[in-house]
Amino acid sequence: MFLRSRAIRWTIATSAAALTFGLVSCQGQSDAPTASPGGAASPVVTEKVTLSGAGASFPAPLYQRWFSDFNQANPSVTVSYQSVGSGAGVKQFTAGTVDFGASDVAMTDEEIKQVQRGVLMLPMTAGSIVLAYNLPDLKTPLKLSRAAVADIFLGKVKNWNDPAIAKANPDAKLPSSPIGIVYRSDGSGTTGVFTKFLSAISSEWKSKVGDGKTVKWPTGTGAKGNEGITAQVQQNAGSMGYIEYGYAKQNGLTFAALENKAGSYVEPTDASAQATLAAAKLPENMRVFITDPDGKDTYPIVTYSWILAYKTYPDANKVKALKAIVNYGLTEGQKVSPELGYVALPENVVTQVKAAVDTIAVK
Repeated sequence: MFLRSRAIRWTIATSAAALTFGLVSCQGQSDAPTASPGGAASPVVTEKVTLSGAGASFPAPLYQRWFSDFNQANPSVTVSYQSVGSGAGVKQFTAGTVDFGASDVAMTDEEIKQVQRGVLMLPMTAGSIVLAYNLPDLKTPLKLSRAAVADIFLGKVKNWNDPAIAKANPDAKLPSSPIGIVYRSDGSGTTGVFTKFLSAISSEWKSKVGDGKTVKWPTGTGAKGNEGITAQVQQNAGSMGYIEYGYAKQNGLTFAALENKAGSYVEPTDASAQATLAAAKLPENMRVFITDPDGKDTYPIVTYSWILAYKTYPDANKVKALKAIVNYGLTEGQKVSPELGYVALPENVVTQVKAAVDTIAVK
């Protein structure tokens, strides 16, 4: 699906298809483009190069925007990205059938061992996971306590007017209708992050269900991708699902303020997400799990989203093109993140990722 303008609204029906754009990298010390979209640029790669990627649906709208903007100035290198979910993305990356992967959950040591060419996990963006709901007659913003969130997804809180929800929303006119839970049916980094949060706040969830890219859900209906859950919530009154904030924002969905570890009810905003990122130091390998952060201003479910790159590539032109594209995302690309509902990376993280990108080599 080609973007016709800088404006973007993620098209749910076609999001699983490959996103293909012509890209060319540009001359410069960091292999980043030297001109803004629409301007002239000096190519780093003179021959045509094709790069393929697959993985997380979480950052797909942002990647789509980056590739489109980059394409306006740089029409020579073709990049195809498939929004197939983090689980499938990691599998394709491990199998070597793509040039890069994407995941909302960092790879485990066991997964990394299976990649002979080595792995670089490059945080490219961050975002909040929200509980979006469809209650058209509810006029006041919904608040959900930690206990209520866990019990809703355990299937113990079944109706919207349950005391567990009503207690935090004394002025809300909650319907007596059932809560229609929607969960990810595919292997998903968003699921991995959300279930880590549920395991952190509920010993019952941890013992009965646990966390992972796929789990056996106690209740609800499955849908594929952030796109699928977004569509299900949009179309069904009384439904609730966990999705990336950008999807909720772009599609006009309503989402709840969640109780954090300090007992504050916090809405997902740039400020609350930045507070969460600040609570977690990024280690040298750039793998970090931000689970139930401290602080009264932190939003409780925030994750980095990683591009998975090999440490070595056999094709020098692919290395130059990949470096240019990643460095574009780390620079110009960060400027458009907030308008799409993503969190711009802190400067120290950008510096750390750029240094890692520089180590990608030809072998």
